[in-house]
Amino acid sequence: MIKTNFDAINEQTNYQINEEKLSNLANNMLCFLENEGILEQSCLKDYDLNKITLNGDILICGNKKIHEINKEYRHKDRPTDVITFALFADDETSSDIDGEIYLGEIIISADQTKIQADENKKTFEEELHFLLSHGILHLLGFDHQDEETYTFMINLQDKILDNVKI
Repeated sequence: MIKTNFDAINEQTNYQINEEKLSNLANNMLCFLENEGILEQSCLKDYDLNKITLNGDILICGNKKIHEINKEYRHKDRPTDVITFALFADDETSSDIDGEIYLGEIIISADQTKIQADENKKTFEEELHFLLSHGILHLLGFDHQDEETYTFMINLQDKILDNVKI
């Protein structure tokens, strides 16, 4: 079984976020993906997962902060729901240090989470978990550049959320 260490930081104050619970959920999602054989299809496919620890960060912020990040790094002048900096998937040599792999960072806007939860008739927590699962898949090198890969990711997110509990 893989070792994981995801840390969550909540820097916004509009919505209550249990950082420990979110960290545990991310770790559980990665374990589920390992058990399902999904990690063997990811950027980690060439690694002995029994010998490494997977690390990552989750930042929960507001629309102002994610808007700034989206503008600076993606050149899109608007807030978004989730941005993922998949450091390991983008450059596998940069993040493998002494049996530790830093996958990257997932940044989620709590404000956008609430908007989308209302639009999709979900709870805030359900939408937050959906966005977290999306970010984790991006950290693993999965992307959605076309309809086929988008459908694959959404179906995999649904499977994660149906099976992973805190």
